[in-house]
Amino acid sequence: MSAYRVAQVTTPNGTFEIAERETSQLGPRQVRIAVEACGVCHSDAIFVSNGLPGLSFPEVPGHEIAGRIEELGAAAQDQGWQVGDRVAVGWFGGSCGHCKPCREGDFIVCRSLQVPGWTYDGGFAEKVVAPVDALARIPDALSAVDAGPMACAGVTVFNGLRRSAARPGDLVAVLGLGGLGHLGVQYAAAMGFETVGIARGAEKADFAKQLGAHHYIDSTSGTPTAEALQSLGGARVVLATAGNSEAITSAVSGLAPRGELVVIGADTEPLGVTPAQLLLSGYVVRGHPSGTSQDVEDTMAFSALHNIRPMTETVPLDRADEAYRKMLAGKARFRMVLTVG
Repeated sequence: MSAYRVAQVTTPNGTFEIAERETSQLGPRQVRIAVEACGVCHSDAIFVSNGLPGLSFPEVPGHEIAGRIEELGAAAQDQGWQVGDRVAVGWFGGSCGHCKPCREGDFIVCRSLQVPGWTYDGGFAEKVVAPVDALARIPDALSAVDAGPMACAGVTVFNGLRRSAARPGDLVAVLGLGGLGHLGVQYAAAMGFETVGIARGAEKADFAKQLGAHHYIDSTSGTPTAEALQSLGGARVVLATAGNSEAITSAVSGLAPRGELVVIGADTEPLGVTPAQLLLSGYVVRGHPSGTSQDVEDTMAFSALHNIRPMTETVPLDRADEAYRKMLAGKARFRMVLTVG
């Protein structure tokens, strides 16, 4: 068996270092992927800090993986995949297939959901072994660097919008213009929504318009965000991509009657939403998880069709620690991506 390199941390919140692993025998429903690119997601910090049950060290994170199939397990050969196929693997890294959500077809909330970097080694590596049901086919129009972030950031935003209550022509606000939000504005505009970008600072107005926003709200202007949204008629949907509960709360009263708050930005602080707010206007507050491998394929196909791409900064695998620290410090504009090979 040949060796391959990984970028790992050996202790919680440790420094990334390059190490070698021996390739293992594939299970029947597994594939080996030669990684070409892997996005650095803010959720990787949960794994690096030992913030979830079942983690073990050394830890190899990375769940925005793009590469090519190098080897197929015996049963995986009958699934329509071939060696050399371009594939992506995201937060959805496989499901059990037998829990109640899986039996209902809701695989992304599988009780035993597999996530690269959590339940098996992730994509900060030259090779990854993943279950065959985690694979999403990358269209020719997308590079590996573009496809990686689509497998988590892209699909989360895309699904959050397409499964929301909004319909073409509705006013939809995207709260935050960072790693998730800059994709959210592009998707919202392409889906036919009257799109509002919300962020801090008047200087971001031109950027929001470049992404396709029809309106921009500066949350630091002195006019409350909710008031600014109501002046536009009230939002059918607010897609909250900013991981800041205070900012999310400030937008809730900007919803139109029976409007929907879709939360995809993670924060541990509670939202300041009262039952009276929900009852009087019929608001809906919904958390939205990522998406299955089919959802990732849909996201990439839509992105290719509408020429939507993540804004990325690439660094080689050897500089994984640099990329991770830059993401953690909020200095990445907008997605850090490790390149391999």
